[in-house]
Amino acid sequence: MSRRNNNVRGPASALTEFLRESGITPTTIARRAQTRQANEAQPAAGPSTQPQEEQQDVEMEDAQEARPAGDGYQSDNLDEPEEAPPTTTRKRKLTKAAEAKLKAKEKEKAKKKAKKGDDDDYEDEDEDPYSALSKMWKDDLPKPPVGSFETCVRCQKQFTVTKYTMAANPPPGYLCHPCAKSSGSDPFKKPAAPRKRKPAAERRNVASYEERRLPSLAAICIEVISSHIDDVEALGDIGTMNMDEIAKALAKNRSLTADNAMLFYNAENERLTLYDVTNLTPPALCTLASLNPNLRDLRLDFCGRMDDTVVSAWAASLPQLKRVELLGPFLVRAPAWQTFFQAHPGLEGFLITQSPRFDVECMRMLVQNCPNLRELRLKEVGKLSDAFLEELKPLGAQLTYLDLSYPGTADALSEAALIDLLAHVGASLEHLDLSGNANVTDAVLFRGVKPHVHALTSLALANTPELTDAGVAEFFETWDGGARLSTLDLSRNHTLADAALGALLQTSGAELLELNINGWKAVSEDALKGIPQHAPALRRLDVGFCREVDNFLVKEVLERCPDVREMKVWGCQRVDEHCPRKRGVSVLGIEMVPIY
Repeated sequence: MSRRNNNVRGPASALTEFLRESGITPTTIARRAQTRQANEAQPAAGPSTQPQEEQQDVEMEDAQEARPAGDGYQSDNLDEPEEAPPTTTRKRKLTKAAEAKLKAKEKEKAKKKAKKGDDDDYEDEDEDPYSALSKMWKDDLPKPPVGSFETCVRCQKQFTVTKYTMAANPPPGYLCHPCAKSSGSDPFKKPAAPRKRKPAAERRNVASYEERRLPSLAAICIEVISSHIDDVEALGDIGTMNMDEIAKALAKNRSLTADNAMLFYNAENERLTLYDVTNLTPPALCTLASLNPNLRDLRLDFCGRMDDTVVSAWAASLPQLKRVELLGPFLVRAPAWQTFFQAHPGLEGFLITQSPRFDVECMRMLVQNCPNLRELRLKEVGKLSDAFLEELKPLGAQLTYLDLSYPGTADALSEAALIDLLAHVGASLEHLDLSGNANVTDAVLFRGVKPHVHALTSLALANTPELTDAGVAEFFETWDGGARLSTLDLSRNHTLADAALGALLQTSGAELLELNINGWKAVSEDALKGIPQHAPALRRLDVGFCREVDNFLVKEVLERCPDVREMKVWGCQRVDEHCPRKRGVSVLGIEMVPIY
């Protein structure tokens, strides 16, 4: 039998109390009683009146579905949504087709009961009155009309209902505005606008750079020059300094192409510097050699597309080349380097960075075929080892520039091999860079640099963790070649502190133009104050990640070093936005936002 006709109810007193707390008025209860009486007035069905019973059930369902909403709540349909405007139903007799359809529906219901069980039968029937009453805590009860009076369930004061009136949590009832605010909810707060989600395609596109809406003046000039590259001679003599500035502007935007590179080509050129040739293909680099046959000094940065064909073309088209400086010739193989060295016996400067295929045989061919070599840079060469240093010894006392920094492995060059090399080539060295070598110790300073190297003007020993503060201090105090140093880089040596800084300032401070002590975290404030006192000629200073650097030190440097042009204070948290400034001086790394 259907649950709608089940008249079993709970205890009267509990039900009455529950309905009273739920806000059901006596009028609503009276309407429910009338509905119950109407259901009980239906005639009981006997066993001999089965078709009439089915017909009466159908008619009763139609009547209940079409009952007007003005009759109030239905006791068995408390959770039913409000129906459309009621229509008057007429009692009609079922046709044969309707009876067949009804029997088919009953068969389907029987099959569902067999599959799902008795619990699923409740889903097909109407809601149980008591489970329906539990849902009255939600928004099923209509909100009181605006302008009516209600009693606040918290303060028990009467208030006027507005559109901002909020329901109590937990229900039932409503809250006045002061009580709603005290509960942590703002009744007058506007709902937040829904956040628009980006399309999937837009989320996948990660911008790697900020696109300018308006092009810069340099970009406009570059575009004009590229568009009229054939008529650029009409500008006349641009000048070497202006040409270098144009090359830097092109490199900044990575805009140098095979078309606008013609601006820098000239058969009379003896020196050519291009700061970013990423977009130049091997044929374009071969064209460079063909259109600049008299080059003596060539520098190309980011030449990753350069390969063996380019080196072979240079070997044939640049016979007067004396100095070559390359950054990133990854693709050039050992046989191509050897052919290049054989074609340029007068080479005086060979400076390369990041060339993983350059091996010992290339080093041997370089020394044998280029006896006048004065400058050598093998920076970040993966195959660098002690065998390279053995091949360098024949250069004797003619080498003035030597850079063996950051080999493939930090311990690729041993301490003994470095000391032995400095004993052979150190007499004429003016620039020495051994950064990134883990075997550079105090012994290298005392047994290699101190007795054999006396003409240095530039020394770089960055990231050499085996150096000690006491050892470096003693080295500068006893080294007679320190007075000529103009550039000194001892950055990323965390063990160096006051003693080393004081000794190098006393020995080399008067001539220093560039000083880098980045990462000396233990150096004290008193030792740092000696920089502007003993090195007044400084032009560039890097004191990044020195913890004691503050605004007062920056002020001292700006006042006592009139020629300073750049000062780096990265990682110095005591330097804030109130740091003093000076026109023409770049102070880089200031913490603009204070951290509390």
